[in-house]
Amino acid sequence: DAIADAPPLPVETVALAPVEGYTVERQYTGELVAQRRSALGFEQGGTVVAVLVQEGDRVAAGQPLARLDTRSLTAQRQQLVAQRDQAVASLNELQNGPRQQSIAAAQAAVGDLEQQLALAQTQRDRRVDLYERGAISREELDQQTFGSGALENRLAQAQSELNELLSGTRPEQIAAQQARVRQLEAQIQAVDVDLSKAVITAPFGGRISDRPVDEGTVVSGGQTVLQLSEGGTTEARVGVPADLAQTLAVGSAQTVQVGDRAFPAIVTALLPELESTSRTVTAVLSLDISEEAILGQTARLILQDTQPTAGFWLPSTALVQGEQGLWSVYVAEPSGDAAAVARQPVEIVHTEGDRVLVQGLVDAGDRVITSGTHRVVPGQAVSVSN
Repeated sequence: DAIADAPPLPVETVALAPVEGYTVERQYTGELVAQRRSALGFEQGGTVVAVLVQEGDRVAAGQPLARLDTRSLTAQRQQLVAQRDQAVASLNELQNGPRQQSIAAAQAAVGDLEQQLALAQTQRDRRVDLYERGAISREELDQQTFGSGALENRLAQAQSELNELLSGTRPEQIAAQQARVRQLEAQIQAVDVDLSKAVITAPFGGRISDRPVDEGTVVSGGQTVLQLSEGGTTEARVGVPADLAQTLAVGSAQTVQVGDRAFPAIVTALLPELESTSRTVTAVLSLDISEEAILGQTARLILQDTQPTAGFWLPSTALVQGEQGLWSVYVAEPSGDAAAVARQPVEIVHTEGDRVLVQGLVDAGDRVITSGTHRVVPGQAVSVSN
């Protein structure tokens, strides 16, 4: 009776507004990695004479990074160039044909041999007559005969050379010499390729993350000399549950937190295999982040997970704890010029900061007392402040 006769107690209330669900922020942890990473080395082995960068250096695409000793290749190229020049000179001579001086010299040689042969034949005829008369031996006759035969062979060879000069160079000789020139030029180009491979250049801009080789080291083909990580564009690789990965669309915009900063990110790939230990799907996200970001830093993918659950949001101060851990709220029900307090049981569905989502024997529009619940009891008259 005392409660009923007491003047209405002013209370603060909130009108219940229904919601169809709530959103939960979930974070999944991964790490920052370079979008492109390359282990750089020489295609062929040799002695390293220069490493032009240090760990941590920024480099631009195409910048020379390391060199091999190329002295033997340079000497080989010089030798091939000399052979090529000699072959070109011979080709020019073949294409221009024999000079008149060469023809005149060949004609003179033929004439000289003809005179020598005529003299030798005359002397042989005399030796035959002397032999028949017994004035000389058979050996002396044979010597003269063999001498004439040798002159005949030399004359035939000289005449053949003269005929070749007079008829000009044969096409097959020119073709063979042209092939020789092309062969030498191809060998020079091959050496030039080897010389270019003796220099490591940066395939893209970035930072040197490792420098395991120093000058003077003999390296084999394919051995890692430098590690290059791309700067500017960074990837975050984050493991997410397989069922959640199905809701992540490639190309969708997300948020990734690194340290105390949040960065916009784009999902670029979802790897097709589960990670063996965590049994999660690796999501690859591209971040536009400065080069100052430290690779390997922890990256957190922030996702909003919507749960389709109906209920009402209330400040946590509106909750009244009952027996056996049950919860309830005080509802200010209209009663004449004032309102009467009614206690209604509720169930906490979700907690978010200083508010809770509840379900129970309450309806939309009910005015729930939000503060000072320790001052009221069921049936008490209260006045609702606007």
